[in-house]
Amino acid sequence: MDTCNRPSAVQTAVDLANTLRPVKGDDTLETVEQLQAFLDTHPAAADRTGPRLTRTDLAEVRELRDTVRAVLERASTDAAGAAALINDGLRHNRATPALRHDHDRWWTEVTSDTDRCAAHLAATTLSALATVITTLGPARLGVCAGPTCRATFADLSRNGSKQYCTRTCAHRASVAAYRSRNNPR
Repeated sequence: MDTCNRPSAVQTAVDLANTLRPVKGDDTLETVEQLQAFLDTHPAAADRTGPRLTRTDLAEVRELRDTVRAVLERASTDAAGAAALINDGLRHNRATPALRHDHDRWWTEVTSDTDRCAAHLAATTLSALATVITTLGPARLGVCAGPTCRATFADLSRNGSKQYCTRTCAHRASVAAYRSRNNPR
């Protein structure tokens, strides 16, 4: 997989991490139904095979979410630590690369040899983050610079200057900076 052709896998990793909003205390991955809804809305995760989701699946995916969030939070300041988290997560979920060929194009895809939901999701998300680190650099993964936001992001842009998770957070920070400059206390 490469980030140019599978940015949805990178977005799945970011979205998984952002199911937990630590500043607000929001967690949108508390039930099996919420996990199913997450998987249904993320094409990169939809390849999951196996039986109906269980509370065990939920617990394993929540554990994976902690790893993915830690990678996104640490990559720009501790790339070696982020790499260790990725490697441990892939090893724990028995994920291995496979060389694929389709329509005169070759690529690698990381898959897990188990049908566990978390293992498939780990192979997808952690390998996507590893690809961002190896192709664009660890500084492309981060946490929103907004003072009241801890959402994560992956910067796949050309110039690599992203500091905020969304335009809304960037605008909010810009307005706050403007107000502080023009309203001295």
